[in-house]
Amino acid sequence: MTFDQGVNPDIAQVQVQNKLQLAIPNLPAEVQRQGIRVVKFQANFMLLVSIYSKDGKLSYGDLGNIIVSSFQDPLSRTQGVGDFFVFGFQNAMRIWLDPAKLNSYQLMPSDVTAAISAQNVQVSSGSIGGLPTRKGVELSATVIGKTRLKTADEFKEILVKVQPDGSQIRLKDLGEVVLGNETYSYDVNYNGKPAAGIALRLATGANMLETVERVKHTVDQLKANLPPNVEVVYPYDTSPSVKASIDSVVHTLFEAIVLVFLVMLLFLQNIRATLIPTLAVPVVLLGTFGVLYACGFTINVMTMFAMVLAIGLLVDDAIVVVENVERLMEEEHLTPREATYKSMQQISGALVGIGLVISAVFMPMAFFGGSAGIIYRQFSVTIITAMGLSVLVALIFTPALCASMLKAHVGGVKKPRGFFAWFNRVFERNTDRYESSVSTILHNPKRTFVIYGLLLLGVVLMFRNLPSAFLPDEDQGLLVVQIQTPANSSAERTEAVLNKVRQYLLEDEKEGVVSAFNISGYNFAGRGQNSAVIWVRLKPFEERKSSENSAFAIAQRITGFAGTIRDANVVSIVPPAIMEMGNATGFDLFLQDNGAHGHAALMAARDQLMKLVEKEPALAIVRPNGLDDEAQYQVTIDDEKARALQVSIESIDDTMSVAWGSTYVNDFIDKGRVKKVYVQGEMDSRISPEDFDKWYVRNAAGQMVPFSAFATGQWVYGSPKLERYGGIPSVELLGQPAPGYSTGDAMAAIERISAQLPNGFGVAWTGLSYEERAAGSQATMLYVLSLMMVFLCLAALYESWSVPVSIMLVVPLGILGAVAATLGRGLSNDVFFQVGMLTTMGLAAKNAILIVEFAKDLYENQGRTLVEAATEAARLRLRPIVMTSIAFVMGTLPLARAFGPGSGSQHSIGTAVVGGTLAATFLAIFFVPLFYVAITNLFKSKRRGAASVAIHVGAHHDA
Repeated sequence: MTFDQGVNPDIAQVQVQNKLQLAIPNLPAEVQRQGIRVVKFQANFMLLVSIYSKDGKLSYGDLGNIIVSSFQDPLSRTQGVGDFFVFGFQNAMRIWLDPAKLNSYQLMPSDVTAAISAQNVQVSSGSIGGLPTRKGVELSATVIGKTRLKTADEFKEILVKVQPDGSQIRLKDLGEVVLGNETYSYDVNYNGKPAAGIALRLATGANMLETVERVKHTVDQLKANLPPNVEVVYPYDTSPSVKASIDSVVHTLFEAIVLVFLVMLLFLQNIRATLIPTLAVPVVLLGTFGVLYACGFTINVMTMFAMVLAIGLLVDDAIVVVENVERLMEEEHLTPREATYKSMQQISGALVGIGLVISAVFMPMAFFGGSAGIIYRQFSVTIITAMGLSVLVALIFTPALCASMLKAHVGGVKKPRGFFAWFNRVFERNTDRYESSVSTILHNPKRTFVIYGLLLLGVVLMFRNLPSAFLPDEDQGLLVVQIQTPANSSAERTEAVLNKVRQYLLEDEKEGVVSAFNISGYNFAGRGQNSAVIWVRLKPFEERKSSENSAFAIAQRITGFAGTIRDANVVSIVPPAIMEMGNATGFDLFLQDNGAHGHAALMAARDQLMKLVEKEPALAIVRPNGLDDEAQYQVTIDDEKARALQVSIESIDDTMSVAWGSTYVNDFIDKGRVKKVYVQGEMDSRISPEDFDKWYVRNAAGQMVPFSAFATGQWVYGSPKLERYGGIPSVELLGQPAPGYSTGDAMAAIERISAQLPNGFGVAWTGLSYEERAAGSQATMLYVLSLMMVFLCLAALYESWSVPVSIMLVVPLGILGAVAATLGRGLSNDVFFQVGMLTTMGLAAKNAILIVEFAKDLYENQGRTLVEAATEAARLRLRPIVMTSIAFVMGTLPLARAFGPGSGSQHSIGTAVVGGTLAATFLAIFFVPLFYVAITNLFKSKRRGAASVAIHVGAHHDA
C-alpha cells in the first residue's frame, strides 16, 4: 500500500492493522497459520547482501540456511532497516511420500500428518514438589516430558500404524525423510556460483547512507562465523550512486566558487575587492546549513544542488555593493568609508528588492504536495535561506569589509596594464555602443516592441514543443535484467536462458559489468518456474567514463542481444531516478476493468491495446509486467461417485494438497532454531496428469480407492496471478518512449490509445508516471503563483504599479533562453527544469531591478528626463549586471557539463539556468530601459487623464 506524502506512517500502519483484523477471519485457515506481517518501509531494495561459495562445494540450500539462521535476525534489527526479503530458505524436515507404499499399507497422507502432529510435540509436564505442597517436602524439580524431535533419524522412527499382526509401520517405511530446503522454488547464483542473499528495504524516515553503513558493519562482524571459501558480496547497492552524486555536487560547489572568484577578479581587477564577496560565501553557506539543520533537513543531492545555485546568487549582492563602492571612489574620489556610506544609500533598496524577488519566486514551491513538492521544498528552503542571509551580509558584513579593506585612490587612479587594460578598453567600447543602442531604441521604440512580440511568440511555440517528463534518467551503476520464458516452461528451460544472458554480461560486457546476481523462480512480474531476474552491478563511474559503458548503452546492447534469444522475453531495466517510484525508467500504468467485464475481457483489452501500441510512433517498448495466462490442469471431483464409494471429500482434498502441493505440519528444533516440517509426494509421483492414478484414498470401509474412480481432469486456460489496483481488477504495463520522444509524449499516446478500448476499461498511472501527471498539473500553478508573488513584492517595495510591470515584462526573455537551451540540448520539461525556470525568472527580475532602481532615482530625484534617466542608468548598471550574471553562469556551468552520478538532474537544472541567465542578461539589458520609459509614460498619461477629468467635473459643480 502506498500513501500520500505527509501521512504519518505510524498512524497509517495502525489503521491498516485495524482493517486487516476485520478481514483475517475470512482468510483460509492455511493462510492464517502462516501469519500476516504489516511493516512500514520504502518500496524498493536499498541493499542486497549475498554470500556465495567460491569453490561451489556448498549448495544454494546450504547457503540459504546460513543466511536465514545467521544473517536475517541481526540485519533485520539494524537501525534504519524497515523490511527484508530473503533469497534463500533455512532447512526444513522434508517427508517425501511414496504413494505405492502408502497404498500397500492402506494409509493416506492425512495419517502421516496426524502421526507427526501427535508425536512431534512439546509437552509442558509441570514439576515435582510444585507449590502448593505439604510441609517437609525438600525437593523441587522440573518434569521434562515429550519434546520436539531434532533429527531426521528421530522422524524416521515416528510410528504411523500398527498392523493386526503386531508389525509396526514407521515413517521411514512410507518414503524418504531428509533434512532439505524449506522450498525449492528458487535457485540463486552469483557470477555462476551457488549463492543466497537477503534484500533490505529502508525504514520510513531513515537515512540511507547511514543505514547501509550500519548494515555493512553488522555483516563484517558476522563474517567470522562463515564456513571456509564462503564470501560476502553486495551485488545490488544503491548507496554508492547516492554518495557519488553528493560528492559530485560538492566538487561542483567548490568548482563554482573558484569560477565565481575568477570572474569577479576579471571585472574588479583588485584582489582586495574580489576577496570581499568571496568572504561572504562561507558565512552564508554556514548560516544556511544551520537553518537547514534546525528545520530538520539533511544534506542530500537536492539541497546541494540548491547550494550550487545559491553560490551565484549570494555573491551577486556583495558584488553589487563592492562594485558601486569602487565606482564612487574612482569617479568622486571619496574615501572607502565615505564611498561605502553613499553606496549603501543608493543600493540598499535594490538589495532588499532583489532578495525579496528571489525569495518570492521560490516561496510557493515550499507549499506544494506530492513527490515533486518534496523536491521543490528542498530547493525553496535552501535558496530562500541563502538569499535572506545574503542580503543581511550585503547590508551589514560587506560594507564593513569595504570600509576597512579597500584602499583609497590616492594620487589618481592606478591604470591597469596588460590583459586587464585590454579588457577594460573592449568593455568600455562595447558600453558606448550599448548606450548608443539604448538611446536609439528609446527614440524609436516601435520596432523593438515588434521584436519583443515575436520573441513572446517564440517562447510559446518552443514551450509547446518541449517534451515533458517527471525526472531525468540517471545512471546509478545498476541494471536489472528480467527474463520470462513461455508459460508452463520448466525451471530447467528458464535456467538455460539465464545462463546465456549471464554469460553475455560477464564476458561480452566485462568492460562495464562487475557482477551478475541471478534468481531463477522470481522476478518483478511474479513467481514461477518461467521467471528469472538478474541484478547487474556496473563498475564505478570513474572506470567507465566512456558513454559506451553507461548504464543506458549497456541496457540497449542487452536488448539487442535479447533479440537473438527466441525462447524467452528478456528485458533490460535501468532503475528510475527515484528508486521508490517503481522498478524501471519510462512509464508505468495499470489497465483497469472498471466495468467488471471479467478476466477474459480484461486480457482481450490488454491484447487490443498492445496491437494499437505498435502503430504509435511515440512508443518504443510496451510490455505487460505480469504472468501470462497459462495452461492449467483442472481436477473435477464427482461428489456422487465419491459418496457412493464411501470416500469423504475432506480425505480427497487432504490427499491432493499433500501429494501435489506441500503441507506444513508443525515445527522441529535444529541447532537451537525452530524450523518447519513439510510433507509432500515424491517427485516421480507428481510429474504428469497420469500420476494421479498412483494416489489412493481410504473409504469408510477401510478400502483404498484410486483417484481415477471418482476424479477426472482436463486442461484449461487461466491466470496464475490475479492483480488489483485500487481494488479493481487490473494488469500492469511498462513501457519506454521512442527515441526523440519524452515520457510525457508516450503517456499522452497511451491515453489516446486507451480511449479506443471498449467501454469500462481505463488507464491508471502509478509510480513515476503518477507523480509526473501530478507534477505537470502543478507546474502551471507554480509559475503563476511565483509571478504573482514577485509582482506583489515589487508593488509593495516601490509603492507603485508601474515599476513592477516594467520589471515583470523582462521575465519572458529569461524563459526564452531557458526553453531554447533545454530544447536545443534535447532535454525535457521536468521538475529540475522547472526549478531552473523559476531561478531564471528571479534573475531576470533582479537585472531589471538594478537598472530601474537607478533610473527611478535619476528621474524623480535628480531632474533628468525619463529617456536620459533610463539611458544613464543602463550605462551605470551594465558592468555590475554583466559581472553578476557571468559570475552566476560560471557558478552553474559545472552543473550543465556534469558527468557521472546525478548528471541527468544536473544537466536539466544547469542548462535551464545557464540559457535563461544569458538571455535574461544580453536581451534584457536592451528591453528594460524601454519598458521602464514606456510603462512610466503610460501610467503618467493615465494619471493626467484622470486629473483633467476631476478638474472638469469640479468646474462643472462650481458653475
